[in-house]
This record gives sequence, structure tokens and C-alpha cells, in this order.
Amino acid sequence: MGFLGTVSVILLVVIIGYILYKLFFAFKRKRSAEWIEQDKLQEIMRSAQVIDVREKTDFDRGHILGARNIPYTMARAHKEYLLAIRKDTPIYLYDNRNTMAIYMAGLLKKEGYTNIHILKGGYMNWTGKTKTK
Repeated sequence: MGFLGTVSVILLVVIIGYILYKLFFAFKRKRSAEWIEQDKLQEIMRSAQVIDVREKTDFDRGHILGARNIPYTMARAHKEYLLAIRKDTPIYLYDNRNTMAIYMAGLLKKEGYTNIHILKGGYMNWTGKTKTK
């Protein structure tokens, strides 16, 4: 196999790996949460639990106005962080690109939470009101 053959095989492996990665997160998200569009979230924010699962430093740089910060890494390590989340009210999660929000949704689902939603597009695509510290 020549140089071009080796490059082709490597490229094919990378493409297949990326597709499997995307499928994994799509399956994981579908099992634990539903997408919510930005405009719908803006309509119902006043009666919702909007939770930013990014680290505190990212949250302080800018977050959705009215959101609380419960970092996924802290919630995973210390389940008492989840006590701040009500089970009887819809939960709306977000991070920059939804990876951590998907993990948090899975964690919440395991702990008996229902009615979990993830902001489609994450904070990176948010055009509503924000707050910085």
C-alpha cells in the first residue's frame, strides 16, 4: 500500500470515528432529554429551571439571564449538587455545544428526574439576553 492508500485509510477511519461519535451523543441525548429551540425557551423561561452546566469561570464570562450554574463535573462528583434541582418542574440544560448538557441529562435521568430538555445549539448560538460578572 502506497502513501495515498495509507492516507485514504487514515482518513476513512477518522470519518467513521467522527460519525460514531455523533451517533453516540445523539443516542445518549434521545434516551434522556428532548431538544428545545431557543425561541420556545425564551417564551417559558420565567417558569423554568434553566441550568448552565459549564464550569463557573465560563458561567461568569457570560450566561443566559436567569440561569443557575450547576457544573456537570461537580454534580457528577458530588450528587448533593443535584438537590438544588426540583423534580416537579421542567429542566432546561445548556453548555457551549451540548456535550456536557447531554451528560448531565443522563445523570439526572439516572437519579429519577424527568421532563429534561437541552437547548439546541447551546450557549454558542444563544441570541437572547445574557449576563456577565
